[in-house]
Amino acid sequence: QVQLVESGGGLVQAGGSLRLSCAASGSILSINLMGWKRQAPGKQRELVAAITSGGSTNYADSVKGRFTISRDNAKNTVSLQMNSLKPEDTAVYYCNAEGVVAGTSSYRYREVWGRGTLVTVSS
Repeated sequence: QVQLVESGGGLVQAGGSLRLSCAASGSILSINLMGWKRQAPGKQRELVAAITSGGSTNYADSVKGRFTISRDNAKNTVSLQMNSLKPEDTAVYYCNAEGVVAGTSSYRYREVWGRGTLVTVSS
């Protein structure tokens, strides 16, 4: 079974930095898209950043220029470097993978989610 495990969340002051990491496991053969989404209290889950296996990236307007997503296809990991953090970045951040092919039968998972990691930015 494919699993995503996040790490790196925590408490930081406004203007500070954090780096989130996510590792996918489970006899993975390929992953099309990996990314991060977040959900703040009382709000809907929203895209933060995503990256394809070819390295194309997409960012939410609110994080452009501050956050950088990167990926290691060989290790099935994705990271999110977050700089110049703002209180409004406070949320649970979820690692997300789409188009995951895994196992001896090359089963295709449409979408897999991590359990989330809390990022709190104090003012």
